[in-house]
Amino acid sequence: MIGLLQRVSFAEVVVHEQQVCAIDTGILVFIGIERGDDRKCAEKLLKRLLNYRLFSDNAGKMNLSLQDVNGGLLLVPQFTLVADTQRGARPNFSRAAAPELAQAIFADLSVLARNQYANVGTGIFGEDMEVKLVNSGPVTFWLQNR
Repeated sequence: MIGLLQRVSFAEVVVHEQQVCAIDTGILVFIGIERGDDRKCAEKLLKRLLNYRLFSDNAGKMNLSLQDVNGGLLLVPQFTLVADTQRGARPNFSRAAAPELAQAIFADLSVLARNQYANVGTGIFGEDMEVKLVNSGPVTFWLQNR
């Protein structure tokens, strides 16, 4: 499971010209679900997301987690993260989990997040989404669980 996280001062997801969720200060996480991923992978990634220190403390060091700053968590499914781009001019998605399984795992991740953290928004699996964000820093990290 891959989480591409960005520290943001604002992020929103729009589907069919309607805002479905938005956060202010927090992290936007694009989620890629690979073959072999399961609920345990989702639990492990969520723990890392909630505790990953990417916000600055008073000394300007990245020592504070999402929980420390009480920021928003916005989860957006993005199967293109698992693409194999090593050869040719077209991505290969053979590493991606089957859509039905990926949707179930993303739903599990969303429920787990809402059960453990108050300020959670999610994109909609399988929809064509517009994701708007203001990356703060910029700060972007790639987390991968296997």
